[in-house]
Amino acid sequence: MAVNIAAYNQILAELQPQGVTLVAVSKTKPVEDIQALYDLGQRDFGENYVQELTEKQPQLPADIRWHFIGHLQSNKVKYIAPYVFMIHGVDSAKLLKEIDKQAAKLGRVIPVLLQVFIAREETKFGLDAAELEAILTGDETAGLRNIRIEGLMGMASFTDNTNNIREEFRSLKALHSRWSGHRTHNIELKTLSFGMSSDYAIAIGEGSNLVRIGSLLFGARG
Repeated sequence: MAVNIAAYNQILAELQPQGVTLVAVSKTKPVEDIQALYDLGQRDFGENYVQELTEKQPQLPADIRWHFIGHLQSNKVKYIAPYVFMIHGVDSAKLLKEIDKQAAKLGRVIPVLLQVFIAREETKFGLDAAELEAILTGDETAGLRNIRIEGLMGMASFTDNTNNIREEFRSLKALHSRWSGHRTHNIELKTLSFGMSSDYAIAIGEGSNLVRIGSLLFGARG
């Protein structure tokens, strides 16, 4: 079995007392490994690719909470809308409207996280502060009935410089603090998500309440 049980238990021991949700990043991992972690009690799993998720989902327990954590194209929302628990990384009003459209067809309300650009790498996606404000306060967003914006997420630069990582995390926390009091029928920013295998300990210290961890649990990417 490829699942590192000792690492899983250690991570839970660090996260649970602080109320931090663990999303186990299971992309490229076989259903057997996901089932093994499920059998240990894990329910939140993160996938990056629509095709891979649509293949895995029917083979695994129905009560898994699937988080889509990759860069989602609008034309693929319909494939995961029937069962996805939360869509991370929403970085445009266009994508938000498409999620609302597909959720409405199903009579669902789909929770989402807005992705904010905090890294120094141009390859990362995300909204800037002005774009975030436009979505949170815009009339178009107010008209959406089948999405719920539950928080903000971001990805730090890929670097060993922990000071840079902290600065990036703190910039997102500041935005979250600014907008956390802005509540409407479809906005309540309860979640602040940053931190992965390499920097989750820093993330917890900086206020993240949802981390996404893969390689520590399943080993290096296949």
